[in-house]
Amino acid sequence: MILGTVRGNVISTRKMENLVGYKFLLVEPYYGTKKDMIVAADTIGAGVGELVLVTTDETTQHALTHPSPVDAFIVGIVDYPPEEKKV
Repeated sequence: MILGTVRGNVISTRKMENLVGYKFLLVEPYYGTKKDMIVAADTIGAGVGELVLVTTDETTQHALTHPSPVDAFIVGIVDYPPEEKKV
């Protein structure tokens, strides 16, 4: 699972029938760099600037209502960011 911040929307006016109903969001991992951004499908209503939980790989299919070619899916909106460790 990945913790990340939603940075924007991905607009797709034409898509495969199995993808209709999914909103696509650009997510920047909380840990890592900007080049690691991913596109994740969303049905829970996450918005730009929110901290979200993203599931990836084969576990993604368990979160989908019907089989779709999606490898990253937003499964939660985080209320509070994790506390940073002080070194």
